[in-house]
Amino acid sequence: MLRRSLVNVGLRLNRQQQHKAGIQGAIEHKKIYGPLWKSTYGPLVVVNVASAELIEQVLRQEGKHPVRTDMPHWRGYRELRNQAHGPLTEMGEKWQRIRSILNPRMLKPKHVSSYSNTINDVVTDFISRVAWLRDTSGQGVMVNDLTAELYKFAFEGICSVLFETRMGCMNETVPEETQKFIFSVGEMFRLSPIIVLFPKSLWPYLPFWKQFVATWDHLFKVAEELVNKKIEGIQQNVDLDKNMEGAYLTHLLLSDQMTVTEILGSITELLLAGVDTTSNTISWSLYHLAKEPEIQEQLYQEVISVCPGDKVPTSSDITQMPYLKAIVKETLRLYPVVPGNARVTVENEIIVGDHLFPKQTLFHLCHYAVSYDENIFPAPHTFMPQRWLRGDDKLKQHPFGSVPFGFGIRACLGRRVAELEMYLLLSRLIKHYEVKPDPTGTAVKPITRTLLCPATPINLKFLDRRAEQGASSLHEDKSHIVMIVTWTTTLSEQCS
Repeated sequence: MLRRSLVNVGLRLNRQQQHKAGIQGAIEHKKIYGPLWKSTYGPLVVVNVASAELIEQVLRQEGKHPVRTDMPHWRGYRELRNQAHGPLTEMGEKWQRIRSILNPRMLKPKHVSSYSNTINDVVTDFISRVAWLRDTSGQGVMVNDLTAELYKFAFEGICSVLFETRMGCMNETVPEETQKFIFSVGEMFRLSPIIVLFPKSLWPYLPFWKQFVATWDHLFKVAEELVNKKIEGIQQNVDLDKNMEGAYLTHLLLSDQMTVTEILGSITELLLAGVDTTSNTISWSLYHLAKEPEIQEQLYQEVISVCPGDKVPTSSDITQMPYLKAIVKETLRLYPVVPGNARVTVENEIIVGDHLFPKQTLFHLCHYAVSYDENIFPAPHTFMPQRWLRGDDKLKQHPFGSVPFGFGIRACLGRRVAELEMYLLLSRLIKHYEVKPDPTGTAVKPITRTLLCPATPINLKFLDRRAEQGASSLHEDKSHIVMIVTWTTTLSEQCS
């Protein structure tokens, strides 16, 4: 028999429980209440879902136009400034129209692979930046606060793809405007969970809201300048009767499928979504590879077997690197950038477990808690990339045990570009450097600031493999010389 409400779990969590660390809190609440429980977050009442089977049930009933959440604070800014909604904030048929225009050049493999050279150019500069950071750190081969550096890489990479321009993040001195943009992104994500604690009617009186608006103002200002610059470039070529071809932004502007205002809204949201996944995931990957030299060596051997010598990995080479992909998957399982997703039932009542939920129910999908379920992932706290390789163990995994990019038609629009960035960067970094942990042995834990990120800086040592190999060869050469001299001396003594 179906029940219309949750029994014995429909309670309001007290203030201390609400503000507990969200990621661990979900795991603890699951132990107490089971895989379904109700809680409040400011004015929001949410149904928490913390099992792979139940998450699958929610997502498979999400309807034709899925809604994550109405994101009132993000939408509120756009209404205040008369800005267009993008793929993250738009809903219904308008959202479907935007996604249908944006999807092809972000999701089709042939288009995504065409970004390989663009991304590899940024990777090359990042490898050089790592060398510069080592040389100027005063700590030998140490690179401090790796996540901050990878954030610059990810920002440079996604701007190269979306705006078809470089932002100077790989320079020794990063431009002030670029630094301010990066800071604004971080502030926006920091302020978001604070603002939604308050009713919308109070927002104008909150200092947090004013800061939130200021960060969005700067984000849109920079994006608008880049879009206008591209429009001017297109117009100059048109005036000269030149054929105009380009990648993402140029294609959108020339297609006339979206207004400039719509393009601005969508591009700005894509930019936000395209930075944290890459920077945080590669940070955690390198953190674990440094602690697990056997895994790092296995990855290194895979990379040099596919791309020996000076060969630079491309998108086609990545298809031959299953262990590389397994490392990224395992990292995203342990540290899903979005630890909890949301869905709102807007079209129909749905059944989850043995409960019947009405329309407008807000579900919180506890992905982090599920990714540490030992029934799905044995030894869940252990970094084990091999669990993602083809074999019997992988067949036992629930397909919704780890879904870091979401599911269905509302899945992450930038998934393939983010994956390509991560694969190219990680493969080339490990080919060039051996990564070792911080000698202090400081453990780094995750924390939630809307997105999951390292709570403290990740500091790692980067040893140049070519320098090591050269030193090793020199040592072998000296050994051979000593052996020859010894043999010659012995022979001379015997002859005399």
